[in-house]
Amino acid sequence: MRRYHHIGIPTDNPKEGESYNQELKFYSSGYDSSSYGIEWMRFDDDCSIPELVRTTPHVAFEVDDLESELRGKEILIEPNSPSEGVTVAFIVDNGAPVEFLHFEKRSKHREVGALAERVGFEPTRD
Repeated sequence: MRRYHHIGIPTDNPKEGESYNQELKFYSSGYDSSSYGIEWMRFDDDCSIPELVRTTPHVAFEVDDLESELRGKEILIEPNSPSEGVTVAFIVDNGAPVEFLHFEKRSKHREVGALAERVGFEPTRD
């Protein structure tokens, strides 16, 4: 199953609320505040991300089976894990970059624990 996740739009202009990925040498902003998943991306001159991604907007989909989505496609960026629990890859389709994201399935127990941790809940011990 493939579900829309976001659109990444390259820009040369700094945006409010940018976060910086030091390893990949790019800034991103907007995704968390956009109702439509619009993400602005600004790249350092020495960024190693392929030129097609740095110069052309891309659409991104969350997928259940990354391997099957990549089978037989022109792979632009091999599968990699930019953060815990997520694997991403890029292909080229009709001359444009397309990103696939696969999120690790989390058990309900782990989700509740993560939520409790984010809100600062400390269980009591007798």
